[in-house]
Amino acid sequence: MIHGRTVLAVVPARGGSKGIPLKNLREVGGRSLIARVGDIVGGVPEVDRAIVSTDHALIKSAAESVGLAAPYMRPESISGDRIGDFDVLLHALESTEALDGNKYDIVVMLQPTSPLRTSEQVSATIRMLVDGSWDSVWTVSETDTKAHPLKQLTVVDGVLNYYDTRGADIIARQQLQPVFHRNGIAYAITRECLVKQRSIKGHRAGALVIQGPHLSIDTEEDIALVEWFLSRSSGSDR
Repeated sequence: MIHGRTVLAVVPARGGSKGIPLKNLREVGGRSLIARVGDIVGGVPEVDRAIVSTDHALIKSAAESVGLAAPYMRPESISGDRIGDFDVLLHALESTEALDGNKYDIVVMLQPTSPLRTSEQVSATIRMLVDGSWDSVWTVSETDTKAHPLKQLTVVDGVLNYYDTRGADIIARQQLQPVFHRNGIAYAITRECLVKQRSIKGHRAGALVIQGPHLSIDTEEDIALVEWFLSRSSGSDR
């Protein structure tokens, strides 16, 4: 709870990942991705309740073994790879409220695929949401200028073109306005934003800029890179 407002943490963890089968159960640094989320939630004092939204029995069992509640299975209608975060979060919020018999003021989404997050970053996201009276706060990282939208190209039938015609005017990186991308560390959203605005962003969204390396795992190469970051961090503690 924060300033009298209750907080529900939702961990979306479906079992149908195509790139890495049962990705949410893969281990990095000796801990599964779902277990790492459980570790993080335990260090966030603002969270009143933490639940896993899954459609897979093994993930449900793994979540419960690390102290994350999995009170229901996600229905098939919102379990596919084309289902957006909004549908999953709204279902989780409404189902948990019905089960608990009370309402939650804030929903925090913690995707297992961002294992380099810290509890402090999650807490900071929640505090920013409340202190700034935002509809939502997303954590973001600054995008390397090499991947800036104005430096991107398209290739159609072998024909090269600018993704954005303004890219033709870019000579030096100093001309580029900084852009940011969501890093998946945390999304804090008010209940009003989800239920009434029907959005995970809302009319007034804030960004918490996170410094340092943060990876969202999609491939085996991502897992290897996260292992390297974790081993380097562990080595620096010795």
